Amino acid sequence: MRWCEEIDAPCHSESSEESAFGCFQRDRCRCFASLSMTASFLRPSKNVGAARVCALALLLIAAPALAQQEVVIRIDASGPRERLSPVWDYFGYDEPNYTYAPNGEKLLAELSEMSTNAVQIRTHNLLTSGDGTAALKWGSTNVYSKDATGRPVYDWTILDKIFDALMRVRAKPLVEIGFMPQALSVRPDPYRHHWPEGTLWTGWAYPPGDYHQWADLVYRWVQHAAERYRKEQVQSWSWEVWNEPDIGYWQGSPDEYFKLYDYAADAVKRALPQARIGGPDSTGPVDPHAADFLRQFLAHCANGINSATGAKGAPLDFVTFHAKGDPKMVEGHVVMGISRQLQSIDEGFRIIRSFPQFKDLPVILGESDPEGCAACSARRFPQNFYRNGPLYACYTAEMLARTLELAAEHQVSLAGVVTWAFEFENQPYFEGFRTLATNGVDKPVLNVFRMFGKMGSERIALRSNSSLEIDSVLRSGVSGQADTSGIATLEEGRLSVIVWNYHDQDVAVPAASVEMIITGLPPAASRPLVRHYRIDQAHSNAYAAWQGMGSPQQPTPEQYRRLLSQGQLQELTATEEKSVSQGELRIAFALPRHAISLVQVSW
Repeated sequence: MRWCEEIDAPCHSESSEESAFGCFQRDRCRCFASLSMTASFLRPSKNVGAARVCALALLLIAAPALAQQEVVIRIDASGPRERLSPVWDYFGYDEPNYTYAPNGEKLLAELSEMSTNAVQIRTHNLLTSGDGTAALKWGSTNVYSKDATGRPVYDWTILDKIFDALMRVRAKPLVEIGFMPQALSVRPDPYRHHWPEGTLWTGWAYPPGDYHQWADLVYRWVQHAAERYRKEQVQSWSWEVWNEPDIGYWQGSPDEYFKLYDYAADAVKRALPQARIGGPDSTGPVDPHAADFLRQFLAHCANGINSATGAKGAPLDFVTFHAKGDPKMVEGHVVMGISRQLQSIDEGFRIIRSFPQFKDLPVILGESDPEGCAACSARRFPQNFYRNGPLYACYTAEMLARTLELAAEHQVSLAGVVTWAFEFENQPYFEGFRTLATNGVDKPVLNVFRMFGKMGSERIALRSNSSLEIDSVLRSGVSGQADTSGIATLEEGRLSVIVWNYHDQDVAVPAASVEMIITGLPPAASRPLVRHYRIDQAHSNAYAAWQGMGSPQQPTPEQYRRLLSQGQLQELTATEEKSVSQGELRIAFALPRHAISLVQVSW
């Protein structure tokens, strides 16, 4: 892609009159290969002369801040090891009927193939009434209705299609018990929403008119699952009650949610005593209201009166809450809000640790994402422009590493981190939804999960002279120096290192110069093979390839095949044999802003 050769359209503005300085201030100029793709949906400037001046202005004004970052990463292969749990193998989405759609099944198979563990899948709307037609933020199974006499009718047909699809790729459901069937809702009409038109909070979000019938539905569901998929399989699943009951997803009071939880948890345990039940999947505790709700829920499970049994407390086998970032558009480019997401995680861990009964329970971040609306496209919400390119992948790597760091600091048993992204059917290519793929074409973010899937299970220390302190990132994000760091693992005959160059701002800077120094290699590693995978503007990036084709919404068969290929994880260079001197190996490479490298040393 050409940014500064003939400069056909390097500067984008909504204004018809552009001075060089005004253009630079409003929307920046795109003059480096690593520059933001933010402006790709904006109308290109027709004033080529002004564009050239704007490009020069950018270089002159920004030059003092564009010094190349010198990064030294040190890894001691002989150092102590600790377990690295694959917490990233968790994914979720609103629309359960996409699970068995053609592109949905394709994506599920890819998620399964990239991990040696069973990926965990969480979806909304598993009990929602309807005919199974999917739409943005909507899905249904019609599992529960009533006949003319008012007796319950159970139909597992659509629900079975969803779970069968998961079983085919050996995925494990992280089963969300919700939402409210129309025949049980205290406010059944209007029931279906038509987001983004009108309110989202219709009849599915309300409490049941009869909690005993609600419990009976849950009981029969667990029984049916155990019969269809075997008791031993279903005992390995995790069950949770509802989604974000501290906001509009629950149109009842907190006490009514605790009652809903009590009846559902009791039903799960009666049907399958060894099953795991948890919650509350509340929103980010950086918000005081959400923090209070999480505390109230934990206090209820510890000491409250159980509405279903009358006993003290409620079953709780794991704790779930959410964490979201806060990206913004600033002077024409995206600025990510990583600090807010980390602050939610930090506060949530702190709250859980404050309850002695629950401080050692597994914790699942039921949704952990850069922002809060997967179905909000970048065309309508420009701050979501980050989703198509490498920035989303790099942010994900940074967040996973920082989440693990906070878990260690708080001594929390982190079991999983759910990325709330999947795919949408019948939507334009690269529309900027928070997805892993678009029309069957993998996006760069999916490749960062492929990278993590290639990591080992034993972590060794990695030290970078350009890694920021966690307190600084919590307080103000990554707004000054870039955070260039990574994770290293060691297994029999292979050392794997994933390295990223993260910054909150999606603007152009020169690539960092990285020197990786690996010491303590065993004698058997005297002539290792080095394999280098890369995600950046030119590698593992179907979005850049699609733009290079002219952004076709109806790609030819040949173009589509190329997009499929470009969506796969690619190598930066050919596999190379290296020499090790006295147990030390040095590897040097350039790492552009928001690029991620996976270097594997094998012997």
